[in-house]
Amino acid sequence: MMKRAHSISGNQEAAWNLETHLVGPDEVQVVFTGRWSTDQELPSSEVLHGKLPEGLHRLSFSTAALGVWDSGLLAFLAALLKFCNNRGIVVDQSGLPAGVQHLLAMALAVPAQKESRRKGGRRTLFFQVGTEIIAFLRGLPEMLHFLGEITLSFGRLLTGRAQFRMGDLWLEIEEVGPRALVIVSVICFLVGLILAYLGADQLRMVGAQRFIADLVAIGMVREMGALMTGIIIAGRTGAAFAAQLGTMQVNEEIDAFKTLGISPIDFLVLPRIMALMLMVPLLTLYAGFIGMLAGLLVSNTIFDISVFEYYTETVQALEIKHFLVGLSKGSVYGAMVAYSGCLRGMQCGRSAEAVGEAATSAVVTGILLITISASLMTIIYYQLGI
Repeated sequence: MMKRAHSISGNQEAAWNLETHLVGPDEVQVVFTGRWSTDQELPSSEVLHGKLPEGLHRLSFSTAALGVWDSGLLAFLAALLKFCNNRGIVVDQSGLPAGVQHLLAMALAVPAQKESRRKGGRRTLFFQVGTEIIAFLRGLPEMLHFLGEITLSFGRLLTGRAQFRMGDLWLEIEEVGPRALVIVSVICFLVGLILAYLGADQLRMVGAQRFIADLVAIGMVREMGALMTGIIIAGRTGAAFAAQLGTMQVNEEIDAFKTLGISPIDFLVLPRIMALMLMVPLLTLYAGFIGMLAGLLVSNTIFDISVFEYYTETVQALEIKHFLVGLSKGSVYGAMVAYSGCLRGMQCGRSAEAVGEAATSAVVTGILLITISASLMTIIYYQLGI
């Protein structure tokens, strides 16, 4: 039974009309009629605030005479629902069109964005370190699960059942190999210069500058070439992998692969891991060669060591085991970078901010895994006498 009604109309043509009916002691019904579209001046939800009685517990809608509507009606209703939620008023949306109910549900289901400002209170260094360690330990089960999926994918590859295209592998090889030569050349040339200068400063004390060649050759081939290449690839390629897969997560492309029965691990992750495992060892050899050229430049121009003498000393110092050690480390570092990049990309959330966080996390995780694996492999090779 209607007890009291308020009516608000639009322009002179009354394109829209809004009424409130008191249908019970604690319930009000809002009636929408006419056109509710953004091409006309629509009311704000605040016009209803003063018309809602005190002690109101329930609000319902009637849209039987509602005409054309668009986002203008949705904005009005969203603001009204927020007001009712703050006042503890129960809203019955059953009187709204199904499309309006669906769009309101999606609009109100969007999670609130994180505040960009820093949280109050100063965090100590121990607190930050402890937080990062706890987060890493909590993520270990998911990391192991992802490693298991990759292992199964390699098993399918060996049995010819992997779902990936050979063309994708060649594209990834081109991206992570030839296109990385310039940055690898620059960084490793500078590292070779640094090794040569540091070694010469110490060797000059005992008159053994000729052993600069030994220091640079063994250092670059065994350790520094692979390590610097791995770090460069982590910053260049690992972040790219995470951003690519993260963007696919945002666009729901990975969900589409799963719907079609295609394994994302086979189709997206496997070619990237194979490309890095194949190309990083070659880049490591190239980095060692560039570092030795830098050592030759320093030895010849600063310390008057002839090119032939430097070449002879380098050939005598290098053994096949040094190359094998560098190649093995390069393969492991490439696998670590690909694993971390793909892992963070597959773990990415559904927003643009999450893509950036995934790329950053991929670089940090890749460098961390490279450091751990480098330490372990160095200890193992030392104990084995290699």
